[in-house]
Amino acid sequence: MSRRVVVLDYGSGNLRSAERALARAGAEVTVTDDLTAAARADGLVVPGVGAFAACMAGIETLGAGPVIAERVAAGRPVLGICVGMQVLFEHGDEHGVVTKGLGLLPGGVTKLPAARLPHMGWNTVDAPAGSVLFAGLPADARFYFVHSYGVTDPAGLAAAGATVTTAQHGADFVAGVERGALSAAQFHPEKSADTGAALLRNWLAAL
Repeated sequence: MSRRVVVLDYGSGNLRSAERALARAGAEVTVTDDLTAAARADGLVVPGVGAFAACMAGIETLGAGPVIAERVAAGRPVLGICVGMQVLFEHGDEHGVVTKGLGLLPGGVTKLPAARLPHMGWNTVDAPAGSVLFAGLPADARFYFVHSYGVTDPAGLAAAGATVTTAQHGADFVAGVERGALSAAQFHPEKSADTGAALLRNWLAAL
């Protein structure tokens, strides 16, 4: 049975590649800024590229924050991708400017402590047993990352009851998180070839 998925259009880029990847994974996909459609869909995808503050400004202008929060509270699935994952946290600190996030996950987003930034390209991840997103994927599966900022306290997030997948670039950082109806990936599954497609199918199967 095809699942109805909305990719939330709040002015961020990368919408069409996400739409195509989800459609290939078997979803019935709509890209829209219609908050009623976002609330009613089987699954809501929050994409994001660029700066944390700019993405939060787009979400706030659209008034999408409460819709995302209400879905999570009601157990309705949400998937954040890249900066769309980062804005789910309490705050983002970029260039010394702290911007409030949606606060649906504990912790903050900071610059990765790595000599080479951005972290761009293919990387393996360390997914724990029990992960739904990474179920069935081999340990050496690689995903495509493009970012300079991330959540570098995976232990704190795990202590808050989340299933946390990590990757390494200068330090361990959160590559994926699952808590209740909320799932997120720091990498781009829509750009991660067969492994990304498998992850999206896992998410759709759980809707």
